Amino acid sequence: MLEQHAGLLPHSKTFPNLLVVGWREWVCMPALGIDRIKAKIDTGARTSTLHAFDIEVIKHRGREVVRFKVHPLQRQSRKIIVCQADLYDERIVRSSSGHSSLRPVIMTQLQVGPCFWDIELTLTNRDKMGFRMLIGRQAIRKHLLVHPGKSFILGTRKRKEG
Repeated sequence: MLEQHAGLLPHSKTFPNLLVVGWREWVCMPALGIDRIKAKIDTGARTSTLHAFDIEVIKHRGREVVRFKVHPLQRQSRKIIVCQADLYDERIVRSSSGHSSLRPVIMTQLQVGPCFWDIELTLTNRDKMGFRMLIGRQAIRKHLLVHPGKSFILGTRKRKEG
């Protein structure tokens, strides 16, 4: 059996530039001030999505900007991060339950382990869902190789002591 070490497989000749991750991992989005959020790596979802509430699109210095709040930790609503990003697009997205809704889309930098890259991210309220964030196929492509039988290959993120 091949053992994995720090997100790399010994047989990485096939996919030498891809970081190996489990089906769920801790990730960061520094530009949004989110230094710790558990994400499901969802190969069934096309677009990535982030749990957001109090979403508003406003004009700021001649640009459309999205202001929103995030509860970054599952089953907790105490910690709130207030975020702001340029509105990149608005799209109709169909959820896994078949419900369609118009969602704002932003571009932001995602950090997974030691790697950083820009992703499109839709914003919607995911309070009732198991994960505050889904990382979809568009974000995974050319960056990640998903090991569906593993979780937290890149390690667990320790909470910052207060």
